[in-house]
Amino acid sequence: MANSITFIGNGKMALALAKGLQETHTIEVIGRSHEALERFEALLGSPVEKTLYTDATITEKKIILCVKPANLSEVAPYLKGQADVLYSVLAGTPLTALHLIDARHYCRAMPNLAAEVGASMTSLVGDSTLQPSAIALFSTIGSVLWLNSEKELDIATALAGSGPAYLALIAESLCDGAVREGLKRDDAMNLMRGLFKGFGELIQTTHPALLKDGVMSPGGTTAAGYGALEKAGVREGCMEAIRLAHERAKKL
Repeated sequence: MANSITFIGNGKMALALAKGLQETHTIEVIGRSHEALERFEALLGSPVEKTLYTDATITEKKIILCVKPANLSEVAPYLKGQADVLYSVLAGTPLTALHLIDARHYCRAMPNLAAEVGASMTSLVGDSTLQPSAIALFSTIGSVLWLNSEKELDIATALAGSGPAYLALIAESLCDGAVREGLKRDDAMNLMRGLFKGFGELIQTTHPALLKDGVMSPGGTTAAGYGALEKAGVREGCMEAIRLAHERAKKL
């Protein structure tokens, strides 16, 4: 079936992607145990074809590999046949390593957790002949960027792949600050969510520096708060987060 997709692995990223793709694709999930596959189906909220590793056949299928990088060599021998396409979301795992699983075409993809709400920022690299179909597939779960090298994909992993965790820390910290000043937690959370929603729209068309300049009036509240962020090293902390995440991606 043209719009069938098979997930190898049943973790959080597989579930996020399946939530984004379930409206347009028939989904098969290959996993270690019946219990895990049943739990996956329940969390997804729609039927999936459930297959154990010991019964797995991948011939002619479109595969999205979602296991932990360290488990690739353990899982690969179970997958019998030659897949049509193997998409891998394994951080730091090069295309050459994916050849443990037989496929006609290979592509590395780095989506993020927003896939489950159709708002992932996914980076791709791989066989150039796959570019149109890979972009079409991952566009069903958000925005897509095709990159020219695996080095660039590892950097993209540090930014867009890990980025939701960084933004979650900032969001939580801003709420904590408002609560410390006397705002109720629920009100702080609602304000933060509105802030992120609006900012997400603005950042699509406006450079961050221009957004900052548009809010920061001379001697005003924003200038005072912004100075505190610079003093605390937030800018350098964010840059170091990208550097260290990139280094880790290369070592996985």
